[in-house]
Amino acid sequence: MSMRYGIVILPQDRWADGRRKWVEAEQLGFDHAFTYDHLSWRSLAGEPWGSTIVTLTAAAVVTERIRLGTFVSSPNFRHPVPFAKDVASLDDVSGGRFTLGFGSGGTGFDAFVLGQQALSARQRHERFAEFVELLDALLRFEAPDARAGETRGADVEPPYGISFDGTWYTAHEARMVGRAAQQPRVPLVLAANGPKGLGLVAQFGQGWVTTGAEGATGEEWWRSVESLSGRLDDAAEAAGRDPGSIDRYLSVDSGGQYALQSVGAFEEIVGRASGAGFTDVITHWPRADGIYAGSEDVLSEVASRFVRS
Repeated sequence: MSMRYGIVILPQDRWADGRRKWVEAEQLGFDHAFTYDHLSWRSLAGEPWGSTIVTLTAAAVVTERIRLGTFVSSPNFRHPVPFAKDVASLDDVSGGRFTLGFGSGGTGFDAFVLGQQALSARQRHERFAEFVELLDALLRFEAPDARAGETRGADVEPPYGISFDGTWYTAHEARMVGRAAQQPRVPLVLAANGPKGLGLVAQFGQGWVTTGAEGATGEEWWRSVESLSGRLDDAAEAAGRDPGSIDRYLSVDSGGQYALQSVGAFEEIVGRASGAGFTDVITHWPRADGIYAGSEDVLSEVASRFVRS
């Protein structure tokens, strides 16, 4: 399988400016375009930051081919029931082009902005697992045809719906309004590095995404990436699943590097990602300054030499 290329466009521009980037990402030939799903992010917390779902919906309207997604959503400020409606509606608007990247949630700005208490790594995983389980059920649920008295897709009693009573989330006879374009549901690309998280990928994920070991750089980071990919193989086999059935996304702007610093850097990084078994690489649209600072000329040359080939 040839490498697929993704680009992250941060939701910082007014739409009059942001629209150009989403349209151009498709014209440049990228396979998918993502945006972060945060209330804000790290060093950019004092800068403008738009709504993820609104931005992706607008992008869906002005594009036709490119897949769109979150990189990544989390439970930090979302509940599975309303979020499932957002996901299904966005997939419908995009004509079945939405991919949901989802993770356990970091410990940065949006972990506490609503007044939440700090969670341990174990608590964050348990919350993540509950969210994914309920979200999966909601996105797969096929509402019954009340006129025919049918209950297709769920073993439930009238008035029909999904009920869930967990430690972190509850739902009472929740129903979807409308349906996603992709069936049986929108594909999930789950972010995970630990053994429990990788087990969740093997159970629910059509794909896996990683930024490598936190804090690692250079060769140490590449070794972590290769090791994690091998651990995913083990998790898939333990779950009775073909490891090759899981798409593998690598954020190539992690580990102290920015892939679009030059055409040569991009070529080398993508080659190493391919050698480590990754099917998809994700880089970031160059910003004028600060993190991911770079040149759109490099982006265009990379697209012409690699993405469109």
